[in-house]
Amino acid sequence: MKRSHRSLGRGSLLLISALMVILDQWSKYWAHSTLILGRPVSFIPGFLQLRLVQNSGAAFSLFTDSTLWLGVLSLLVTLGVTGWIWSQPKRGLWMGLALAFLLGGTLGNGIDRWRLGYVTDFLELIPINFPIFNWADVVINLAVISFAIDAFHERHGNA
Repeated sequence: MKRSHRSLGRGSLLLISALMVILDQWSKYWAHSTLILGRPVSFIPGFLQLRLVQNSGAAFSLFTDSTLWLGVLSLLVTLGVTGWIWSQPKRGLWMGLALAFLLGGTLGNGIDRWRLGYVTDFLELIPINFPIFNWADVVINLAVISFAIDAFHERHGNA
């Protein structure tokens, strides 16, 4: 029995992206209005704490104090992904989710860079030494996972 091919149209992709940006910006607003810069607050004991930081670089403290360069890169990625979304009226489910998540996450962190001069991070995993992150970072990782699932399906003929 052949599985049906699910797809997402441009409007759905842009709506998903917009929802990711709204969740990201709301969570950062909440973090700024609730947390004290640098002071940890236990959220899920032994697993996740909240610690507000201002990140002037990228993931893993790469390119620290490169806000302008990273802001331009965010803008270019946003324009590129938007063009990629617009190039076809419909995308397969996993490729569509990958593009929507990438656009939402890039735009969420890009807004911070242009508006604040840094990215607001506040989610900190306790069990491992991992950089503090935010919802936009989670969404970008969901994009990577979705790209991988799409590639797997393409390679194995399971669209």
